[in-house]
Amino acid sequence: MTSTSASEKTTQTGMEEFDVLVVGAGVAGVGGAYHLSTQRPDSSFVVLESQDHFGGTWWSHNYPGIRSDSDLHTYGYRFKPWTGAPIATAEEILKYMGEVIDENDLGSHIRYNHKITSAKWSSADNKWFIEATKTDTGDTHYFSANFLWMCQGYYRHSEGFTPEWPGMDKYQGQLVHTETWPKDLDYADKKVIVVGSGASSATLIPAIADSCEHVTLVQRSPIFYSTGRNRDELAETLRELEIDDDWIHEIVRRKIFRDSSNFHKRTFDEPEVVKEELLTAVRDILGPDYDIDTHFTPGYRVWRQRVAYVPDGDFFKSIKAGHVSVLTDEIETFTESGVRLKSGAVLEADIVVVATGFNMNVLGDINFSIDEEPLVLSDTVTYRGMMFTGVPNLLWVFGYFRGSWTVRADLLSDFVCRLLTHMDSKNAKRVDVKLRHEDEEMELLPWQDPEDFNPGYLTRAMPFLPKSGAKPEWHHSQNFREDLSEIPSIDLDASEFDYS
Repeated sequence: MTSTSASEKTTQTGMEEFDVLVVGAGVAGVGGAYHLSTQRPDSSFVVLESQDHFGGTWWSHNYPGIRSDSDLHTYGYRFKPWTGAPIATAEEILKYMGEVIDENDLGSHIRYNHKITSAKWSSADNKWFIEATKTDTGDTHYFSANFLWMCQGYYRHSEGFTPEWPGMDKYQGQLVHTETWPKDLDYADKKVIVVGSGASSATLIPAIADSCEHVTLVQRSPIFYSTGRNRDELAETLRELEIDDDWIHEIVRRKIFRDSSNFHKRTFDEPEVVKEELLTAVRDILGPDYDIDTHFTPGYRVWRQRVAYVPDGDFFKSIKAGHVSVLTDEIETFTESGVRLKSGAVLEADIVVVATGFNMNVLGDINFSIDEEPLVLSDTVTYRGMMFTGVPNLLWVFGYFRGSWTVRADLLSDFVCRLLTHMDSKNAKRVDVKLRHEDEEMELLPWQDPEDFNPGYLTRAMPFLPKSGAKPEWHHSQNFREDLSEIPSIDLDASEFDYS
């Protein structure tokens, strides 16, 4: 796209122009809209959402029992107190997000059913030019924006990751994925196999176990689980004392930040002690005779993959009650009536549920280009996991693996608003991040250290993600307590920022 054609297209197609275009109306996009409206009330902005409703994950996921695996005191926004139980259902989270939209008049900024197909940067115009298809009509709409704020989440809502098992085409029962759960699926009195360990399995299984004839979890390898009451004692005590909700929200968040940070540190300082604590909690529910070593003892250090939280131990109570069996094995092949495992065991099932994770979408699976050249994100280096060398006027929200997504989304919202205000003060139309002279010999590394965190979805996506550098500015920190002080204090006139 040349600058001439971009300008001509604006007049010929009725292109809408905005200061900021936010991609996605999930938890990050709605939060970003709030911060823009409060911190930069004179900025024009629009939120484009591909689905027909706000909520992202909480709207697209339909499988029974869908709930958060982070506490809502920190997954909730810092500016709106959460007053319910720490682990919340999708319905409760959507209600909370809807209140944020209604209370702050954000609805007029959100365009639903707008799937972005391309985003093109023009240096001649210092703008992004965006094409979006209306999913309900097929019409194409055009937008331009000075700044692009990527809040689209990190995986494809339209599909989940499904391994290629032999014989899948032979299976005569129903084969479904948790990511694309049919709303009318009837599992009552059915034999169900759930394939894959993780938060989705631990959420789904206790929600359906009582209704099914039997549920069998088939997992290639176990993960770590954390059990506990779905209740925050400090929050409840403060409520009994009639402390203001805003105060409770801030106090509880700070305690959770501290406790989470201490727990993460302990997984490095005393990994075997932490491991045994988690396994003991599982053993206390399942009893001393259950084969914990085989089915619930992972072969990796705690937190190299996400720890799945099981509120009130409901997943393990379903196993204890005899409604659920666990087999740690691998599928050799599907059969007409179920699966045969590598151990030789043959399982029959009316329904096989695939809960094997998801595929990341890299920058929303949008076709990006910079001055007519396709953007290859893996050729860039990330600045603190939010900006990329060679990609102007764009910020990407990616949360924490070991903490609530919204904590980082709130931090980056502040950063975006501060950056835009700084650009205004300099009368700058463009900002890039660039490697400094002292960074020229810096070792380039994978976006995330696989020794630190290595779930399957991240490993599969690593070739498409930006590089990191061996300095704090050039990698995505997973330490949210450090970010709470470091991101607000970033020097916007430091030499890694280039304005024009």
